[in-house]
Amino acid sequence: MLTEERRRRILTRLARDGQVVAKTLSVELSLSEDTIRRDLRELARDGLLQRVHGGALPTSRAAQDIKTRASIFPAEKAAIGRAAAAMIKPNQLVFIDGGTTALRLAACLDLDLTVTIVTHSPVVAAALAEHRAEVILIGGRMFKHSMVSVGAAAIEAIGRIRGDIYFMGVTGIHPDIGLSTGDAEEAHIKRALMAAAAETVVLASPEKLGAASPHIVAPIASVSTLIMSETTPASVAAIYEQGGVTVVRAQADRT
Repeated sequence: MLTEERRRRILTRLARDGQVVAKTLSVELSLSEDTIRRDLRELARDGLLQRVHGGALPTSRAAQDIKTRASIFPAEKAAIGRAAAAMIKPNQLVFIDGGTTALRLAACLDLDLTVTIVTHSPVVAAALAEHRAEVILIGGRMFKHSMVSVGAAAIEAIGRIRGDIYFMGVTGIHPDIGLSTGDAEEAHIKRALMAAAAETVVLASPEKLGAASPHIVAPIASVSTLIMSETTPASVAAIYEQGGVTVVRAQADRT
């Protein structure tokens, strides 16, 4: 079997099943596990999958640049943003992550809501310029891919604040792998925000579910709530609910 044909079969199986197992593929294709692992390495290098122990998972479309991500599942992200905004109560201190779904959340906040928003995303902070909310912008080195501040200065600043709720954005959400993102420093920032908040809510747009990125943030069980689109299959939501996490199904605007 030619290399290109093998790799097409791997990607087809990955798209169909949501994962591939090297040992299983080697038996089905009558090839050595070493050959399959080599193919997985090459496909991972090209950004076509994410290698994990024993096989591979889909790479997240949420790992693309922020402009590209804005065009992925816009209606679902808008619904998730509305559901997240509805969870915020007056006089709370709220951490909002960077990313396109977080930006939707900011856009859905009531202009007159009395609340303190802490964010390391200048894009999210700017979206709140006309709101009554007090906005605290965490500084640091700009990670341009996601348009957020990262680094030691940002982590130190976060550690001096105590929040009621943290709305987290990640690029990968998987029941076994956990919450993941594409950059090590971003993962550190997210863990610092989790530690600083009484509750963590994950903005789980469809392209992130079942996907994985290289840097693990935390296990699924460490968060309280996942906000998913109502279009997410009930069978998928149930997998996360069985792990003890509350799943909120965000409804589309039908007005």
